[in-house]
Amino acid sequence: MKVATTQPFQVIYSFFEHEFLGFLFEAYVVQIDGRGRLTFQHQHISSTNAEEFSANLDEIDFKLIRLMDDLRQDTIVKKHHEKKITTADFFLKIYDKAKGEPLIQETLENYVEGRRSQILELLQNDKMIFEMGKDGEPTYKKVDMAPVKCKVLFHFRRNEENTHYFPSIKYEGEFLDFQYKNAVIINKKPAYMLVNNTLYSFEKEVDGNKVKPFLNKKFIEVPRKVEDAWLHKFGAQLIASFDVYAKGFEIQTERYQPRPVLTFTELATLVPQNATLFGEQEVEEITQEDAKIVFELSFEYGSYHFSASDASPSSVRIEKTNDSYIFHKVKRALDWEKNKIDLLGMTGMKLRNAKFQMLRGEAFGWLQLHSTMLEQEKFIIKQNGSDTKRYFIGNSTITLSIVEGRDWFDVNAVVRFGEYEIPFIQLRKHIVNKIREFELPNGEIAIIPEEWFAQYSALFALMDHDDQMRLRKHHVSLIQELQAGALAQVTMSRKLEKLQNFNDIDDIPLPLGLKGELRSYQKAGYNWMNFLRNYNFGGCLADDMGLGKTIQTLTMLLNEKERGAEGANLLIMPTSLIYNWEKEAQKFAPSLKLLTYTGINRIKDPASFGHYDLILTSYGTARVDIDIIKNYHYNYLILDESQAIKNPNSQITKEVGKLTAKSRLVLSGTPIENSTLDLWSQMNFVNPGLLGTQSFFKKEFMNAIEKGGNEGAMKKLHAIIKPFVLRRHKSQVATELPAKVENIRYCRMTEEQEHIYEEVKSSFRNKILEQIEKNGFTKSQIMILQGLTKLRQLANHPKMVDETYEDSSGKLEEIIEMLENTIQSDHKVLVFSQFVKHLAIIKAYLEKENIVYAYLDGSTKDREEQVNLFQNNPAVKVFLISLKAGGVGLNLTAADYVFILDPWWNPAAEAQAIDRAHRIGQDKTVFIYKFITKNSVEEKILALQNAKLKLSTELITTEESFVKALSKEDISALLM
Repeated sequence: MKVATTQPFQVIYSFFEHEFLGFLFEAYVVQIDGRGRLTFQHQHISSTNAEEFSANLDEIDFKLIRLMDDLRQDTIVKKHHEKKITTADFFLKIYDKAKGEPLIQETLENYVEGRRSQILELLQNDKMIFEMGKDGEPTYKKVDMAPVKCKVLFHFRRNEENTHYFPSIKYEGEFLDFQYKNAVIINKKPAYMLVNNTLYSFEKEVDGNKVKPFLNKKFIEVPRKVEDAWLHKFGAQLIASFDVYAKGFEIQTERYQPRPVLTFTELATLVPQNATLFGEQEVEEITQEDAKIVFELSFEYGSYHFSASDASPSSVRIEKTNDSYIFHKVKRALDWEKNKIDLLGMTGMKLRNAKFQMLRGEAFGWLQLHSTMLEQEKFIIKQNGSDTKRYFIGNSTITLSIVEGRDWFDVNAVVRFGEYEIPFIQLRKHIVNKIREFELPNGEIAIIPEEWFAQYSALFALMDHDDQMRLRKHHVSLIQELQAGALAQVTMSRKLEKLQNFNDIDDIPLPLGLKGELRSYQKAGYNWMNFLRNYNFGGCLADDMGLGKTIQTLTMLLNEKERGAEGANLLIMPTSLIYNWEKEAQKFAPSLKLLTYTGINRIKDPASFGHYDLILTSYGTARVDIDIIKNYHYNYLILDESQAIKNPNSQITKEVGKLTAKSRLVLSGTPIENSTLDLWSQMNFVNPGLLGTQSFFKKEFMNAIEKGGNEGAMKKLHAIIKPFVLRRHKSQVATELPAKVENIRYCRMTEEQEHIYEEVKSSFRNKILEQIEKNGFTKSQIMILQGLTKLRQLANHPKMVDETYEDSSGKLEEIIEMLENTIQSDHKVLVFSQFVKHLAIIKAYLEKENIVYAYLDGSTKDREEQVNLFQNNPAVKVFLISLKAGGVGLNLTAADYVFILDPWWNPAAEAQAIDRAHRIGQDKTVFIYKFITKNSVEEKILALQNAKLKLSTELITTEESFVKALSKEDISALLM
């Protein structure tokens, strides 16, 4: 029966008794007649239609309606039973107490009780309540909510034969007559009782089960033979929680000054003895290898102890006399106890069931950090378990002094654990190997503070000798970091301090033979390289692509020649860059004598190297001729695109490591491509030992940064390498460059393309998830990569997967439209793709339309010819380039448009491609378009990439190997 919102109406709440769930509530709106009376015209309301009646509903009404929706039968069944089932079958077969599932019954009772309690509390806000009639009439009987809570007094009356137990209830000072009055307990916890159309609630959160037996009974008789058991199990609990009047018993109330007690326990002694104290999930979490200490908070009142998890206002101890019992009732200061719990919470100790777990190192670090507060608040600290080892819980301090020597830094340090003074060198193995326990002379075990591992592990691991506290001078940044953090007193020369501030580096005059000018940042790079050479340090010039690493290096080498440095300089690079270096050297440093050591006619005679200033060779040649070229001691050994040695176990990395030189330098716009281990390999080449051993680096930095996202490890790594890595971004230094505008062009798949894509996606999704489930994520990565690659190809054009495919592709149509517009507008465009097959499809279109183009992939023999064709021929508007072959070493400033056809995981590769056009010499705004297929793995990769990538430091923008960083959930999302 509809209620008109244009006429007066009233919201009311009606309750009824459900066969299985107890009392439930429903909300109704009822039409009001001309005299302001409720009519029989009513309508049930829920969250779906409540907005229609919002004019007469307040915020509390909306909350009540939502809670009552939660108690609808169909809602309950859906929430608590996964399989499809009718409501009747659920209650008869699943829930029924006689033949159903006990766990379901308990869960549902708690669920219903919780929401019913919230409803009853909200109904006290002057809401209109009714008892529903058996015919479903919601306004059958008006019910009032008593505005004041009742007080309950429980009575124990002992006579010669038994004890009578019963409650009396007072409302506003008067006894409430509730027995034999058809009273009903509507809710148990807390209790609500319906008597004579009035709903009563109770002080002290009385449990309805304690009142219900007396609705139709005057008292409960406890026979003398079970009296002792009943008093201990039930009577003492009642006296502790409520007001009790006892006749024949004595109740003594005792008061004490409480003290907080914090007991810590080694996990090994805790779990077997007290496993029942924890839920199943907690036991699983606690038994992990690194969770070692559990704290438990309790309160001491005289000789009485109470767990912080027990919120009873009092506790009762029973004393049996000759003919009766004495109840010793200890009153607790719950507000005072809560204050202590809150104090611990402010320190990070969030108690759960009065317990909190920490790693052992963290636990003792916490105790030391908050020792003053714990002492002021009179906490008693105890260790549980008499048979366990005893821990030292006093103060631990460290003093560290570092003095610069001639060739190294001398480190002096002393540690104090309470009264014991320990030479720091004794802790070396403990800190390097993360062994937290150190035995003191008295047999106590001191836990090395967690922060010491973070602060000093690198210091120890990077020392040259096990028995000497010395560091090489290239660890100056680590020393200065300790100094800046007030972790050490440092004595250091002013010269060495300049490494931390490039502005203080001495200005070196430019060589006379330089043909050209250096920009200010390039001059700073030149000064930096000279400064490192003066200290025999190696470096990594990691400027953005296009900022002139070549001219800075040539200027430095020219200065080496003019200052009379002995020996030739060797520069190793990818084969494709040889010609570029030859041209740049002839242009800017023509006085340098060049030897291009490549090709089948090269003269394999290291004795002739001394006749040249600069020897250019490729990585391939260096690997083949290593036994020849290693026989010469070079002045400078330089690697261009040094990410070529990013794998420390590769042959080329091992071979170039055999070469000797006075100074070493590496050049790379992307020193990290996949992993921070790339950086270790290159820095170990220029400054051996700077980042420790490979195993130390993996443990201390790589795993901590890539798997743990550890900001502290990232900052420490950055601090160590900072003086030796010079990184400038275009946005910082090349202010004269025109703007770079990036756009994402979303493409929709054709109907046939989408059909094929969805089929393949569904097939791969099932296979991949089954493989992960069966073999684990690590062993499934090849299949994951294969599946994602195939989906990427389909998102581009199904012809890349199936050569017989004859339909079009949504992305191809977008690319063609953009190409036509770009060419017609007289712009030049670089078209990059990860897939040569994709370029072949674009190439076929260009040839069909008689559009001339340049082309470059890994098989192209004469790269320079194609570059010159595009740069210098106005008729050539399009340059098709494979991302792998054309990502480095090309200057293509004739282009002002860049198309990225199929973005891949690592945006650094895309950035290098864009930098072919957006570099020094470009005078036009560069427009970049990334083509993304909607509703495909490409779009999801983009979103996931944005979520996972992080700018770690100003040194580099990098990412982890993307596939390795994915979780099972990520894979599932990509393939949804």
